[in-house]
Amino acid sequence: MNHITEQAIRQLWRPSQLDSSWLDQLRLQGQGPVLPSSFALDAAAQACLAASGLAAAAFWHARGGERQTVSVNLHHAVAEFRSEHYLRVDGAQPSDPWDKIAGIYRCGDGRWLRIHTNFPHHCQGVLQLLQCEYDKAAVTAALQKWTAFDFEDAAAARGLVATALRSFAEWDAHPQGQAVAAQAVFSLTRLDHAEPLALTDADRPLGGVRVLDLTRIIAGPLGGRVLAAHGADVLHITSPRLPTIPTLDMDMGRGKRNAQLDLTRESDRDILRRLLADAHVFIQGYRPGGLAGLGFSPDDAARVRPGIVYVSLSAYGNQGPWAGRRGFDSLTQTASGFNLAEAEAAGSETPRAFPAQALDHIAGYLAALGATAALRHQRQQGGSWHVEVSLAQAAHWLRGLGRVEGAINLPIPTLEDVRPWLEETDSGFGRLLAVRHAAELSLTPARWPLPAMPLGSHAASWTV
Repeated sequence: MNHITEQAIRQLWRPSQLDSSWLDQLRLQGQGPVLPSSFALDAAAQACLAASGLAAAAFWHARGGERQTVSVNLHHAVAEFRSEHYLRVDGAQPSDPWDKIAGIYRCGDGRWLRIHTNFPHHCQGVLQLLQCEYDKAAVTAALQKWTAFDFEDAAAARGLVATALRSFAEWDAHPQGQAVAAQAVFSLTRLDHAEPLALTDADRPLGGVRVLDLTRIIAGPLGGRVLAAHGADVLHITSPRLPTIPTLDMDMGRGKRNAQLDLTRESDRDILRRLLADAHVFIQGYRPGGLAGLGFSPDDAARVRPGIVYVSLSAYGNQGPWAGRRGFDSLTQTASGFNLAEAEAAGSETPRAFPAQALDHIAGYLAALGATAALRHQRQQGGSWHVEVSLAQAAHWLRGLGRVEGAINLPIPTLEDVRPWLEETDSGFGRLLAVRHAAELSLTPARWPLPAMPLGSHAASWTV
């Protein structure tokens, strides 16, 4: 285990409040660098997979299973960190999920701005704010009338998603940057004194654990996918009223069942409450306060299901002036200094994004780690628990791992490069080629017995 990876794993294990002796059960293989970045993305990938896998092993031991080792190959971990890029359906690559006007632009003040328009309502909102046509050249021209910071604030006020490019120094001086820096990489809070929940006997670490996954895109669905890999019964709940990205649904939907509920309807909220009453974990990644307004805050959930583990995913955390803002991985990279730092390392005048949605993936593994750790504490001491994870906290942790010399111009691993880590399965979309899970538990191997299926393929019920 190299120094950076060891440091990274210890930093992730500390807020889990689990026994540090479990770190002796890790077996890490492989050497980097692998990805073209000046940041320790390789170490971050291996550390996140190791910590989440180790938490599953610890929970298995708490249920009466034997102690086991957790092995993570660095090259396999990096492949899983980019799993959506390697997905193939019937031998073909799915369509590009990025909207044609999404991306980075110069504003009238000379500063850079990134807009995110992959959802139709975000796209239409940006075009209405700019009063321009749906065309990259038209957006470029319209932004000449704006300063980057003014557009960032105007977009946020309308519930849209755009961020101005900042340096690390500018982010560190920003009130939101300071709020994020004051927080742990993720938090684990006990909400009440509920009794420990009983679990039936199982042959896998999370067997019998029922998970409600109310998330979209990458971070949240990835957290649910990790729990499913270790045996959890994951029911992914989406809304027929909200957009999604089919490519990500395919990759992140492995091991889950999928149902749809419209939570603007009281009858569907009643169904969700009934599901919640028999759940062990509730993961949600909607805009801050969104589900609370519908009666599904952490405290609401704990009243319906005393002993619940409630996981909240957000862009910027629960403190600071941006705590209520929507956001995505690419925007958080831009706002918090990474795109400028990567460009400088590459000698480029154009902002440069990571070669992976690294913040999404980090946050997803942290959600799984936090949920599994909270399940362990719930079993041992009772209580309902709240796990909080944000993209910005993930970014702050990644930055703290330091920089990597000589890797910025490496080639991105191709499909053939990651072939040893792929598996082929049937799915509701066709024959799926995808990255298998990289955390290898010696006694209870990770696997996804359920195929990826289109959204709404299953009933909103725990009964199969």
